[in-house]
Amino acid sequence: MISLSVQPLLWFLAVGLPLVLAAGTLLRRYGPVALAWAPWTPLLALAVGVVAPSDSVVSLPWLLLGAQLGMDATTRVFLCFTALLWTCAGFYARAYLVEDPARQRFFAFFLAALSGNVGLVLAHDAVTFYLFFALMSFASYGLVIHDGTREAYRAGRVYIILVVVGEVLLVSALFLMVPGADTVAFSAVSSAVAAAPRRDLIVALTLAGFGIKAGMLPLHVWLPLAHPVAPTPASAVLSGAMIKAGLLGWIRFLPVGEGTFPGWSGFCIGAGLLAAFYGVLIGLTQTNAKTALAYSSISQMGFMTIAVGIGFASPVAWPAAVSAALLYALHHALAKGALFLGVGVVQQVQNGWQLWVVLAGLLCPALALAGAPLTSGALAKLALKDALAFFPLFRPGWLEHLLSLAAVGTTVLMARFLYLLQPGGHSHAPRLAFGLWVPWMVLLLSVLGVPWLFVSQPHGAVVSKTLSFSAFWPVGVGVVLAGAAWRFGRRWALLGTLRVPSGDVLITVTWLMSWWQRQWRSLLAPLMAGKQEVWLARYRITGIERAVLRMEGQLGRWANAGLLFLLLAGVLFATFVFG
Repeated sequence: MISLSVQPLLWFLAVGLPLVLAAGTLLRRYGPVALAWAPWTPLLALAVGVVAPSDSVVSLPWLLLGAQLGMDATTRVFLCFTALLWTCAGFYARAYLVEDPARQRFFAFFLAALSGNVGLVLAHDAVTFYLFFALMSFASYGLVIHDGTREAYRAGRVYIILVVVGEVLLVSALFLMVPGADTVAFSAVSSAVAAAPRRDLIVALTLAGFGIKAGMLPLHVWLPLAHPVAPTPASAVLSGAMIKAGLLGWIRFLPVGEGTFPGWSGFCIGAGLLAAFYGVLIGLTQTNAKTALAYSSISQMGFMTIAVGIGFASPVAWPAAVSAALLYALHHALAKGALFLGVGVVQQVQNGWQLWVVLAGLLCPALALAGAPLTSGALAKLALKDALAFFPLFRPGWLEHLLSLAAVGTTVLMARFLYLLQPGGHSHAPRLAFGLWVPWMVLLLSVLGVPWLFVSQPHGAVVSKTLSFSAFWPVGVGVVLAGAAWRFGRRWALLGTLRVPSGDVLITVTWLMSWWQRQWRSLLAPLMAGKQEVWLARYRITGIERAVLRMEGQLGRWANAGLLFLLLAGVLFATFVFG
């Protein structure tokens, strides 16, 4: 335990020190010092997660207009895997970007996003959570566009548009849920939502707002665009830690455990199953290893969405469902982080014994994601199946079979990912650096051991359950299917011909936006341009006014921005008038 007098300072440093160092990285005088300390800062959050007493609350009146930070079982799990992953990614990034001239800018955004991620995990009330969530979301934009390529900026545009849409949805939800609560504490807010007259609207806005970050279909399109273009350590925290903020938002704000909501239960379970299979099917058509991992994240987040759906079914089911969601989040964060960092390690090696060592190491988190026996994935699958016993709406047998089929697909997708790894690609380091190996190996060992620390059942009984036939056959079938595809499918050439562009449904959205641009230019833009010329000729316009009108004309060409503004305004109008 830590002293009560030390708690506020330690918690403040865990959240605030990354922001201080982020500012320091931009200053020439303090930049080297900030870069040297940057990878160490997440250890403060890890210390809080390990030693802070449960049910403790710390008030920081000087931070964010009076932030309330607290510790409970959910916070502890999220904080431990979040801090561990950010620590490994930070040390990895220092070696990975050793020759990158923009590494100080990268760490500025990296540390700001870290502060937001740790702050929202520790948040004890709705307002604090939202503010840190916004900080993390907007700071992550700098990570996505870091390389400055055309693809990076395209992914950044898609990402920031969805971030703004998500912020509007969440603000609308907060305006509807907070007035009905006595305080902004999570327990009071979720209870108020359950009894609110506009409950269904609030739930829909919350699911969609946090669903963007969680990769919920069809709001997932930023994931497969951002991960391939972001630096490898940024991809690790984006997929491993930051998308879990969406899941945590659901847990904190939704009225799960507050009543029986069969409609929303069925919706979440259906959406989760769709994501589980859709992510696999589209991921198998990809030719970039990091893109395949992005679609794997969409699939894995589907399982966590199913757990939320089980919690919606009945208050009795929620304790088991939230335990399954937490274990799945912990397992996926560590395994996916190890896989992404492994991609960067593979890019540093040539054909030879080093490549085989790295591929053997990557096999461990790949099998964990597939749910192989004795892995963290098997623990998560077991917890989710135990939660199904409390699912009262239908017989749980059909869900178990579908989950097993999804595990078959995950196995095949992981085989596809391992096949796509090509050594000798672009390298940020001249040779395989010690700074890349060590954080990657730490995550590999964490995948093997850390999830077992959070298993409440006796380990002997859990081991025997994970060695059952139901744990073996999905992985076995997946390996057989992958081997057959490699042997008889001309080494996956067939999948290459069936390639779906990353972003998938974004193709339709892009076509609609192009159509809007054509309509705008052919109908509205000439009319507006003509009226502006009449105004300029008829009236005496000052230089400032002329500049404003010309700026307005330039902004008028941003048809996409105009359409987005109309959509956001429509959402707000519908929320407060028709909700």
